[in-house]
Amino acid sequence: MKHAPRKRFGQHFLTDGSVLQRIADAVSPRPGERLVEIGPGLGALTAVLLQRTERLEAVEIDRDLVARLRQRWPQPALVVHEADALAFDFSALAGDGRIRLVGNLPYNISSPLLIGLLEHREHIVDAHFMLQKEVVDRIVAPHGVADYGRLGVMLQAFNHVERLFGVPPEAFDPPPRVDSSVVRMRPRAEPLVRDRATLERLLAVAFGQRRKMLRGTLLPWLRDQDVDPETPAFGLTPTARPEEVPVVQWARIADALFEAGARRPTGPG
Repeated sequence: MKHAPRKRFGQHFLTDGSVLQRIADAVSPRPGERLVEIGPGLGALTAVLLQRTERLEAVEIDRDLVARLRQRWPQPALVVHEADALAFDFSALAGDGRIRLVGNLPYNISSPLLIGLLEHREHIVDAHFMLQKEVVDRIVAPHGVADYGRLGVMLQAFNHVERLFGVPPEAFDPPPRVDSSVVRMRPRAEPLVRDRATLERLLAVAFGQRRKMLRGTLLPWLRDQDVDPETPAFGLTPTARPEEVPVVQWARIADALFEAGARRPTGPG
């Protein structure tokens, strides 16, 4: 029976054989590695990957697809975890080792999933994801361009990011209304920033009013947090806007903010 794509899961199944091979080429599995596919769907990419590796794990939320996948590729070739990738514990799956991630991610969960995976970065070797082109534009954007914002700063602070190639809508069934791109992310050996939550908090303030100059938004807020915005290492220009500040500078400010929070008394003393 043909599977009808479910809108609530954002299902657009990749069917173009040449694109599938290009993704597998980019991943290039090696013996002994633990490869985990997120959202295998009907198993088009799964089939190509299993031609190059003896064992694959997958995380799939759709129970009907889980049953199909398990029937087509019984264990140990394919181990399917029926779960929501947004709530899945990839660190527990990795255990004492590290995993490689790959997947054609549903557009409706891509950004929160990518941010959520930062929690598991110490257990991840790399990730190769198919995403909406606009999302990849934001992930890889350098400072000073319109696509540069909170998502790109967060991911670049913890990962090396690289756009690999674009994919047109006709490579999918059903075709989405947007173009797609494949991105590679490799966790940095040493993140640029000490505390993820502090960086998120900082960027929420900074980019919440991204069209305004820093002197009217971020700089007063930093002073309220006991952080001097005129610190030379920050390199902040009061008349600049958030998209003009490089990732490394956001990381320095976040570290200072983290230290300022650590200095504050936590209760009556």
